[in-house]
Amino acid sequence: MSAGGHKQVEIIPLAHKKMAQRGIPETWVREALAAPEQVVEGHGGRQVAHKRMTVADKERLIRVVYEETETTLVVVTAYLTLAIARYWREIS
Repeated sequence: MSAGGHKQVEIIPLAHKKMAQRGIPETWVREALAAPEQVVEGHGGRQVAHKRMTVADKERLIRVVYEETETTLVVVTAYLTLAIARYWREIS
């Protein structure tokens, strides 16, 4: 599963700033988009790619919020959370 097939990834400047403040490398964001464990609908038609990862010996969820165009995934923000159950959607 991929968030957008083989689309180009663009990370807006504000997202780069927030990622740096949060200690999130661009590679993690690209990995979450290339191989998300799930993609859920966000606010305003945005999509959110989820990928679980271990950071500092704790399981966390990286959430990458993006908008999809015909050719590009535009990353709006990304953050890590310990509240995996809050955001994870079980598929029934």
